Amino acid sequence: MTDNLSSTLHGLLIGIDYYQPNRLYSSLKGAVRDICLVETFLKQALQVPAERILKLISPLQEDTTLLAVRSGQAAPPTYANIVNAFATITDRAQPGDLVYIHYSGHGGRPLTIYPNLKRGSGEQYDEGLVPMDIGDSPEGRYLRDVEMTTLLKRMADKQLVVTVVLDSCHAGGATRGDGDVQIRSSTEPDTLLRSADSLVAPLEELQRNWLELSGNSVLGGTSLGGTRLPPSKNYVLLAACRPNEYAYEYAVNGGAERHGALTYWMIDTLTSAATNGQPLTYRLLHDRINAQIQSKFPQQLPMIVGDSDRRVFGRDTWATPYTVTVITVDSRQTQVILNAGQAQGLSKGTRFAVYPLNTTDFSDPTKRLAIVEISRRPDASQSIAQILSAEAGGMAVKGTLEPGAPAVMVAAPIDLVQGVRLFDQKRPGNGENDLPPHLVSQQTAALHQVRQALVGNGWVREVEEGESALYQVAVDRQGNYEICRGMPIPNLRPLLAIDDPASAPQVVNRLVHLARYQAVHSLDNASSKLGQALQVELLTEDGEPLADAQNLVVQDGDIVTLRLTNKGTQPLKIAVLDLEPTWEISQLPLGGLESPFFPLDKGAQQETLLKLQLPADGAYDQVTEVLKVFAIQTGLADFRWLTLPPLDEVPEQRGAQLEDGLLSQSTTRGGEAEPVNPLNHLLSMIGADLDKAPNQIRSAAMVTNPKDDWVTRQVAISVKR
Repeated sequence: MTDNLSSTLHGLLIGIDYYQPNRLYSSLKGAVRDICLVETFLKQALQVPAERILKLISPLQEDTTLLAVRSGQAAPPTYANIVNAFATITDRAQPGDLVYIHYSGHGGRPLTIYPNLKRGSGEQYDEGLVPMDIGDSPEGRYLRDVEMTTLLKRMADKQLVVTVVLDSCHAGGATRGDGDVQIRSSTEPDTLLRSADSLVAPLEELQRNWLELSGNSVLGGTSLGGTRLPPSKNYVLLAACRPNEYAYEYAVNGGAERHGALTYWMIDTLTSAATNGQPLTYRLLHDRINAQIQSKFPQQLPMIVGDSDRRVFGRDTWATPYTVTVITVDSRQTQVILNAGQAQGLSKGTRFAVYPLNTTDFSDPTKRLAIVEISRRPDASQSIAQILSAEAGGMAVKGTLEPGAPAVMVAAPIDLVQGVRLFDQKRPGNGENDLPPHLVSQQTAALHQVRQALVGNGWVREVEEGESALYQVAVDRQGNYEICRGMPIPNLRPLLAIDDPASAPQVVNRLVHLARYQAVHSLDNASSKLGQALQVELLTEDGEPLADAQNLVVQDGDIVTLRLTNKGTQPLKIAVLDLEPTWEISQLPLGGLESPFFPLDKGAQQETLLKLQLPADGAYDQVTEVLKVFAIQTGLADFRWLTLPPLDEVPEQRGAQLEDGLLSQSTTRGGEAEPVNPLNHLLSMIGADLDKAPNQIRSAAMVTNPKDDWVTRQVAISVKR
């Protein structure tokens, strides 16, 4: 998990329990303990020396134990001292060093002091961290999102590898908990017009950096504390909750001492991973934290953005499959809840294998803990699954199932499996559907190899005589396998020769990939009442309607605007999948951030510039690109499980590239990822079991009983040379 951290990692730890008297932010009881917990882990587990850790804490005045911890520390977490600490860390660290920033305390929503950067109806707010000296006078200052953007940009400019953890709320309108639970936010937004003087940078620099990292556009609403991350793979930001949600601190396990839920379960996971010596990425860390918190506080959904495949406290990346996660396990170890549902294509009867926490290689079935089966119609974003005994087609449970455990699909209802016909009846001749004489006698043996490769595959099966089939496999005139759907599917490369023993399994892999692509394409719930809240438009680069809104056609290289508008009365969680002509399914990083979803507030609008272009190898003269928009109102919203790598091996660029500033970078995953095993090229991004072909998820049949908690919209665009 570490690489020479004692000499390359710098820590900035800020914890605020005691707040100077003010009307909005009551003192907390667990923030300073969070910082002590993190500091202990950095020093003991990672061997980071004390001189590389800056710690600003504000204990409660009556807490003599924590006040003793504070003794000798000159700088309390005031606004000025926090800004100075950021500057000190940035100055000390050298290019390539790791910087870890952890904040535990209140988050706030003050009335914006940058009205030209925020737009929308009614009053607009910034989001920010609340220093201990916020007070009630106009001179009291927040560390605002616009300022945080400049602070992080300076670190990016110095090529530092930065991790930011915010264990605080970013929402107004929260209510106080009672007993041993408290919310880290005010009961209302701060409407006091406070000083616009900043110790971070002059106003012009703050505005310039914000606009640069926002694609030079003025944004309505904010994302994850409002902070814009620099265009670098060297940033990860983990926050306790999404905008408009709550971050809790509570007495863990019924003890007397409180901790922030995010911090406690983060350190618990890191300690377990360090003990077991297993590699841990930020995405795996987030999944475990998310599961633990969701089992206790359903209103709190931790958020991760940035390079989530980077190893925790490391520089390299580690590619692991996107898996479904166990959210809760009942006390009798008979039932689990999974964090995927109808919107991700699941249905009653689908089976998953559950693996131990921190598993990164799913190729060994002996490591499975249990087999579970979805036992009832799933909700929009969650599914209840029963743990199956060996007699019911499962296995004896090995060990204890825990929240956060990854699960991969192993079986689905048979009526959802796609049919394939192996056609070996081509005749000799010169026609397009004929074969040269020397190939006629070879087709039966060649297709028998495919038949053998299909055994045990749960995505596609060979149909019986008289049954319909979605795909057909035959031999073409050049002695290669061809896959047809009515007509031969073009541009499936490389060509697979029938005299190559390795070709038949690759044909099955392609059928699996195409079936998965088709299943995602077919996911639909357009009749949902939630559809009235979501408006999807594709416009010109300047935001004007395209010439023919019913037949969207653009030229290779054209830039268009994808505009998403929430016309409803509740916030939406949005994800956009790009179904590309290379048979790749990727997720667009809305707002320039890699994250499971983009929060779109009620009345808010998000615009993304896309450059639509043909694949770079020149094999395509015209393609159709499909943008599929998913929206969920409640629950989890992670659609990364539906993504697929490109089927063609040649193209390196995807069709739609985000454009301008942050948005101009290619969104292709590549270059640094380390495959789990050879099948990772096909399966690494689809959450399938890597020792066998994946099994069918729900296709269009899944919407026979649509729920009103999720909706899809899709836009098809023809791109011509």
